[in-house]
Amino acid sequence: MKNNDLFQASRRRFLLQLGGLTVAGMLGPSLLTPRSANAAEVQGAGVKEGILTGSHWGAIRATVVDGRFIEAKPFERDKYPSKMIAGLPDHVHGGARIRYPMVRVDWLRKRHQSDTTQRGDNRFVRVSWDEALDFFYQELERIQKTYGPSALLTASGWQSTGMFHNASGMLARAIALHGNSVGTGGDYSTGAAQVILPRVVGSMEVYEQQTSWPLVLKNSKTIVLWGSDLIKNQQANWWCPDHDVYEYYEQLKDKVARGEISVISVDPVITSTHDYLGRDKVKHIAVNPQADVPLQLALAHTLYTEKLYDKHFLENYCVGFEQFLPYLLGESDGQPKDARWAEKICGVDADTIRELARQMAGGRTQIIAGWCVQRMQHGEQWAWMIVVLASMLGQIGLPGGGFGFGWHYNGAGTPGRKGVILSGFSGSTTVAPVHNSTDFKGYSSTIPIARFIDAILEPGKKINWNGKTVTLPPLKMCVFAGTNPFHRHQQINRIIEGWRKLETVIAIDNQWTSTCRFADIVLPATTQFERNDLDQYGNHSNRGIIAMKQLVQPQFEARNDFDIFRDLCRRFNREEAFTEGLDEMGWLKRIWQEGSQQGKGRGVHLPAFDVFWNQQEYVEFEHPQMFVRHQAFREDPDLEPLGTPSGLIEIFSKTIADMQYDDCQGHPMWFEKIERSHGGPGSQRWPLHLQSVHPDFRLHSQLCESEALRKHYAVSGKEPVFINPQDASARGIRNGDIVRVFNARGQVLAGAVVSDLYSPGVARIHEGAWYDPDNGGETGALCKYGNPNVLTIDIGTSQLAQATSAHTTLVEIEKYTGKVDNVTAFSGPIKMVAQCEYVPAQKVTS
Repeated sequence: MKNNDLFQASRRRFLLQLGGLTVAGMLGPSLLTPRSANAAEVQGAGVKEGILTGSHWGAIRATVVDGRFIEAKPFERDKYPSKMIAGLPDHVHGGARIRYPMVRVDWLRKRHQSDTTQRGDNRFVRVSWDEALDFFYQELERIQKTYGPSALLTASGWQSTGMFHNASGMLARAIALHGNSVGTGGDYSTGAAQVILPRVVGSMEVYEQQTSWPLVLKNSKTIVLWGSDLIKNQQANWWCPDHDVYEYYEQLKDKVARGEISVISVDPVITSTHDYLGRDKVKHIAVNPQADVPLQLALAHTLYTEKLYDKHFLENYCVGFEQFLPYLLGESDGQPKDARWAEKICGVDADTIRELARQMAGGRTQIIAGWCVQRMQHGEQWAWMIVVLASMLGQIGLPGGGFGFGWHYNGAGTPGRKGVILSGFSGSTTVAPVHNSTDFKGYSSTIPIARFIDAILEPGKKINWNGKTVTLPPLKMCVFAGTNPFHRHQQINRIIEGWRKLETVIAIDNQWTSTCRFADIVLPATTQFERNDLDQYGNHSNRGIIAMKQLVQPQFEARNDFDIFRDLCRRFNREEAFTEGLDEMGWLKRIWQEGSQQGKGRGVHLPAFDVFWNQQEYVEFEHPQMFVRHQAFREDPDLEPLGTPSGLIEIFSKTIADMQYDDCQGHPMWFEKIERSHGGPGSQRWPLHLQSVHPDFRLHSQLCESEALRKHYAVSGKEPVFINPQDASARGIRNGDIVRVFNARGQVLAGAVVSDLYSPGVARIHEGAWYDPDNGGETGALCKYGNPNVLTIDIGTSQLAQATSAHTTLVEIEKYTGKVDNVTAFSGPIKMVAQCEYVPAQKVTS
């Protein structure tokens, strides 16, 4: 199953939940909202204001002057707009835009026999669109005829919102019409949790709706934020966010201030959410990085030995507690997992651990678990133990109790509305491909996404993955659309080693990311602000539907993905199968009409498309409804079983035990990491734990190109590295210093921010910082800007999930005294060769 297929499967569950919410709550506004701020022609040449569109960061009203997008103002219905919308004009008009189809110089000369060590040296030749697409098609043909489907991998990602213009679906359909290819499973966000949780509670959990915030605020006495930073992470969502969830955060802050709810933050740092709720109001459990599982086990040990656990819940809703107990009590290995044992590893004293267990058992407790903690080696164990703790407390399925893994994503907890969920452009097709070979020559047709570099470097290697044996395929060609693996995959120098073994790399994007700089063929795509689309407004809330109006004409020679892949498919006589005979507006009308039909079955009336598009631009659904996660299971586990083999919560999983993995066994356990700070392996040489969490001012690597946003956070022109005052003083580092962050895997420059928000031994560089090597294409180069994935380790979490272990990373930091070169990551290729002797693409006819 491909990465996007996994998301779509979770999305289907999300849609089913929206259709099955119970306990009607707050009364919403009317279904159809009049257009209150139309895009208006302003006196003066070529000035337009108030043009409505959406984005991952929220809906905006845009100002366009003489064809240039100059300002983004919040949509009037967004009470809590993200500061990041200030960077959207730079996304369209910044210096990192890809202007023309480009081909790497040596690939143009020698094609697939080029010198691949030159990838990343920023030397490209401008070619025509016809020529670039001819190259694309010819390489697809060559790969299928020479190697077959086991040699081709495609990937896409978060590029933009919009139900029609999604690069993922368009890439998938176009490639599927030509031939088969290697699929991927899992993702980088929740890779470990999304594999272990279906085995434990029968659902992926991470992308699901959570208990409605009004019910949490009414019923919870204690909220435990375990590695979850709600305030920071809810700025950007998968669809266009309404940011309504921030209203509940305000209410939570008031309740915390009045002492009605106690909030505990388990995290090595004081998070944005902790700071927002009040440093003196939130109890901080400053756990050592990667030592969460010992803390969890000690909490479970205290609950059991002090008889604070819910025996009835364990007996009636769970299986396997008896198999887990000998390990917890030390009967199976001679080491009780008590608070005294845990404090030596996790850094939290035993009395605090026991006090925390008693507080959690003393009233209704909602555990809000984030995603960052499971992005470490053995991250499955942490997610499993969250469920075990919630099971022992016995509050799963009660309003304001139990656990949840999706609170910081997609406005989770905002009451959902029974409105329409628009379809989109599907990557699937019933038309047979031109090359219909299914012979993968003994190699696996699907691999874990986080192991694709392994496949390039070690083809034929056999690995375990969620109960299966995977034989890694010999990848020869990769196609990336709207994604940036250099900023989501770990250990960049290892990526570069793998890239040298690929014969052809094609990147379709709108910015000169490192993936594009290391590609052979680069195709310029439009941003979402250069095309028309439709989007959901609000994610879990399903607040409404918004028109995404084109703000400006496509810049330079950029084309939208639909036109790019339509033109590619024309080259192998599949244009009609790709487009289904529709253009952009034809697709938008079809998507709207399908939504109207869906609405009739729900008692929801949508206006005619032309009325919506030309007059209303936004419709809002009514009657937000309450929801309690796992309520149906609790009320009747026989009629509403979980999707596990037993239908119950599996504290012990026979399915996993039968896999006989030494790093993920039949019940949750503590496994030492390959490297860990605070006295763990490798800490004598590399004493600082490096966090690479979601950023404050961008979405992954998107908007890092925005100069307007970088002015708010860059330090001496570099990505900031946050460091504790004690660690900074020991190294002679002061605020604003340029420092070198390094380990055996690589080195980066960054700007020091000395802050007491971070515990001693903990440093942070936000993920998504653009890679900017001082010697492009060379392994071991110094990144001049500060990409943390130069430093992160590329190993699987375990044989079960094979997910990313980005947070298993140790580094050292020193004040930098060498020559400081200018950052060049945001200006496109350094060298654009105007002319080059090469053999042009053969003319291709339809």
